[in-house]
Amino acid sequence: MGDVRLKDVAEHAGVSIKTVSNVVRGEPHVAEATRQRVLRSIKELGYRPNPAARHLRTGRSGIMALAVPDLVAPYFAELAAAVIAAAKARSYTVLIEDTGGDPDEELRIASGLGSSLIDGVLLSPLDLDQAALASRPRRVPLVLLGERDYELPVDHVLIDNVAAAREATAHLLALGHRRVAVIGAQRGTASATAHQRVRGYQEALYQAGVPYDPALTSEVAAYRLADGARAMHALLDLPQPPQAVFCCNDLLAVGAVRAAADRGLVVPRDLAVVGFDDVEVTRYSVPSLTTVAPDKAGLARLAVDALLRRVGAGAEDGPAVLYAGHRLVVRESSGGGERYEAAGTSAG
Repeated sequence: MGDVRLKDVAEHAGVSIKTVSNVVRGEPHVAEATRQRVLRSIKELGYRPNPAARHLRTGRSGIMALAVPDLVAPYFAELAAAVIAAAKARSYTVLIEDTGGDPDEELRIASGLGSSLIDGVLLSPLDLDQAALASRPRRVPLVLLGERDYELPVDHVLIDNVAAAREATAHLLALGHRRVAVIGAQRGTASATAHQRVRGYQEALYQAGVPYDPALTSEVAAYRLADGARAMHALLDLPQPPQAVFCCNDLLAVGAVRAAADRGLVVPRDLAVVGFDDVEVTRYSVPSLTTVAPDKAGLARLAVDALLRRVGAGAEDGPAVLYAGHRLVVRESSGGGERYEAAGTSAG
């Protein structure tokens, strides 16, 4: 089957050679039903594109880069898997880079890794400032992921963090809790996620007529399990400890639940907890964790399609800000009844 040609795939799928070529190159302007028919024929016939030949013929390699600040973090690992799946559906290969949040590394990747074999870059920046990013060579198409707010002529894909955090906090308030804390505040330029989620928390308090108490806002150095546990212990040491806590990611929330257990508290009877990200472990933790579920698959599709639109068509329209969906998944940690067997998938 190594000699299978585009012509053979076209005849098998009942489409033109150009249509097969468009699918193989990841062109976005192909009807989804047609794309799936061509992909089935490619699989059945065992067709394998020749990357070197494609690069010579089209100037494209079929390779995109995805750069995240921490691939060990469950959210970024799950997002990377979603991007790989979305890219594979467009006949693209993904090169994964872990920047560690290093601005020099982020700029190197945003500039195309110094390689002519990268068609485009998906970048989730942590500490790269706008001036440095604006200075990068424009040869390689770039799409940004995440919450950093840049005023640059590039597409940006994200979720509405303010609205999501507001909904999570409103859920706790609706349960009758009035001393609701937040774990995850941060300072500095690399804390856009924290700023937006804390802002949503504050908006929910305001809308419910609950005064904001700065003592209930807990700063953390990082979004790790230990940071969540330390912050929860400090909140429980307050003269008036919280009745509930919204955590800015799931690792902070799992750490908070552990700290509560260490103090003899039962979640959610003595303390209601909500997280953010809906990583897999939250469905199996005890108790299972109420959390905000970003549509990771939808975010990945939006990002891959936005990048390929720039790569394939050389789109000249202005930059777009594209929002993926989210939903609140109510489980045991806030008093909900959903157990791990019934845990939902990411929002659609």
